[in-house]
Amino acid sequence: MAQEPIATKGNYLHIYDFKVMPGHEEEFIRLFEEFDYSDGNPMHKSSAQVKDGVLCRDTEDPQRFFLIAEWSDIEEHAKIRKILANEIKPEFIKYIEGGKFIPKYVEVVSSTPDEILQKAAE
Repeated sequence: MAQEPIATKGNYLHIYDFKVMPGHEEEFIRLFEEFDYSDGNPMHKSSAQVKDGVLCRDTEDPQRFFLIAEWSDIEEHAKIRKILANEIKPEFIKYIEGGKFIPKYVEVVSSTPDEILQKAAE
């Protein structure tokens, strides 16, 4: 099976980098999943979301987490993020240190072309 790039050139990743209050890491994960997998998550309803997000935990600091996803339009993501922050207010955010849940946006400027990946799979 051929590999595929984690993201496509020309798209964008949002990267959240945050810490969870000590002793609340497992509850944070539970509440995050409860919201993220629910019908109430407007992110999953946007056609601008290319690849669904993944929540990652730092292997050296169990309080530090990253949330990464691929989008074709970061303006659309920012618009939905404001709705989440100001109207929906998911419960998991109460466990984030400082209460800030704001991503860094990065543009994908290089990803391995499919023909290279196919060749590597041979």
